[in-house]
Formats: sequence, structure tokens, C-alpha cells
Amino acid sequence: MIAAKEQGRYFTPEEYFTWEEQQLEKHQLIDGRVYAMTGGTRNHSDVAGNFLAIIKPHLRGSGCKTYNSDCRVNVLNTDNYIYPDLSVTCDQRDNSSAQYITYPCLIVEVLSPSTEAYDRGKKFEMYRQNQNLVDYVLASSEEMAIDMYHKNEAGDWLILSYRPGDVVELKSIGLSVPIEEFYEEVVFEPSSNAV
Repeated sequence: MIAAKEQGRYFTPEEYFTWEEQQLEKHQLIDGRVYAMTGGTRNHSDVAGNFLAIIKPHLRGSGCKTYNSDCRVNVLNTDNYIYPDLSVTCDQRDNSSAQYITYPCLIVEVLSPSTEAYDRGKKFEMYRQNQNLVDYVLASSEEMAIDMYHKNEAGDWLILSYRPGDVVELKSIGLSVPIEEFYEEVVFEPSSNAV
């Protein structure tokens, strides 16, 4: 989903939560400014839905919680609140707030051409401030392609790329899935370069 700057004024987190409850659409809070979340494509929705449909049953009974794009993530040690497409937390500290989580181990963002640079750059820079985050998944909505930033045991971030025929390994939640399952029933537009 795309974020567009909504207001010129600055918000405290408390003002933001109160104000957003009165809005018809979702807004992110970044550096004191609110950004409206616009809608995505059918493919965006299908890919995000497939991730949720696969991950939620896998975690049933584990104590971990899976959230869709309606759950905010508070960027650790900041007053920034972002809506990822999917997040998973296994941290009991996240039970303390009904409005957001702070300690996700897995975040999934479904990319679109207008958000890809931000999701790979500034957004990942914010997310990786959280020591609990192990897997940051970037799933294309235009082709069967997943890039994942995975934090290894030494604390280094590795970039893993998955394409058709690959098995996506989400070590943060102990799940390995063929990439095709995340793209089930997703219909890609034919390339304009096709012959």
C-alpha cells in the first residue's frame, strides 16, 4: 500500500491514536507526521492473503501471533507507527498494547512499483532497529519473486532471493514453503516486452 502525506501538523503518538480512530482510512505516523494509506492491487491483496493463510495455521498453539495490515508496528525506541502487510510476534511484551506491537520477529511487505524503493530502503532501516526482527520479507506483486533480509546468529543481515522452484525458508518461525504457495491463484499481467 502507498502512503501519502495527509496533514501538515505534527502529532504526538497519543494525538495520532485519538485522531486516527475518527478517520475512515488508516494512517502511518512517521517523524510526527501522518501518512494516509491508499489501496493496493488485487495481486497485492492475493499475495498478502496467501502469506496470512499459510503462516497463521503454522503458528497455531505456539504462543506467536500473526497480524494482517490492520495492525501497527511501533518502530522500537521511536514514536513511529507503520502498517506492514503482515507481522508476527512471539514476544509476550506485545500483549501490553491493544493498538500496536513493537517486537515482531517477522515482517512481510508486498511490493508495488511505487513503494519498492521505500520498502527496501528507509522502511527497512527503521524496522531493523528492532533486535527481535529476524526476517524481513519483500514479496513482488508483479512476478513470482521474494527477496528476504535475514538476520543470522552473528547479527549480520543476509539478502536471500527466491524465484520459481525455490523453497522459502522463514527461520524466524521455523517454516519452509515452496514459493508457488505464496503466489497461489495470483495472475500476473503479461509483460509489455513479450513477443
